[in-house]
Amino acid sequence: MSVAIDLRCTGCGNCLITCPEKALVPARLRPLVIVDRCTTCMACVEVCPSDAIREVPA
Repeated sequence: MSVAIDLRCTGCGNCLITCPEKALVPARLRPLVIVDRCTTCMACVEVCPSDAIREVPA
């Protein structure tokens, strides 16, 4: 499993700061998920104010 960030992302950066594995990196429109690093801890989901992050099959 991994996470995906959809178009509701506002670019606040909360997920970037929170991810313990540094699996999210800044990008132009919204953070990119580095699937190989994501452990699906869901910390990013908890801090996303726009509910733009969800769990998906890797």
